[in-house]
Amino acid sequence: MAKITIVDIQHKQFKKKLNGYDPTDVDQFLDELIETLEDEAQQRAAFEAEVVDLRERISHFKAMEESLQNTLLLAQRTADEVKASAHKEADLIRQEARVQVDKEIAAYGDRTDDARREHQRALETAEKARSELRSLLMTHLALLDRPDSAARVPSSRTGNGASLEPVEA
Repeated sequence: MAKITIVDIQHKQFKKKLNGYDPTDVDQFLDELIETLEDEAQQRAAFEAEVVDLRERISHFKAMEESLQNTLLLAQRTADEVKASAHKEADLIRQEARVQVDKEIAAYGDRTDDARREHQRALETAEKARSELRSLLMTHLALLDRPDSAARVPSSRTGNGASLEPVEA
């Protein structure tokens, strides 16, 4: 069974019978029916156009959503990469700082060792000087303690460059 269209209704002709319906009422009803169907057809066409428009918009928004999701994923990956890079850089900076600190500690250790050696040399030099002075003083004390030292003094020179002259009592 085929669907009846507005054009079918407009061109429909009824047979006339003796006791049939009033043709004016039938024509008036058909005109109202045609008008209603035309209004509904226009509304339906408008709805269909709106549906097409909404589907296009939905398609557009889905494309935007997909693009935004891709952008978010890319941003997340980039953030993760930047974060990982920053951690690596921080680790490198810490390692470089440790190496630098170790070098400085080693340098301070070397300087401390040098200072200790220098201090030891100074102590040894002072001890040597004390020993030489003690020896010199012992020699002079021995000379002073000799019983005949007052009467005669050797003519040789002492280690300090002064000569001993005879002293009379």
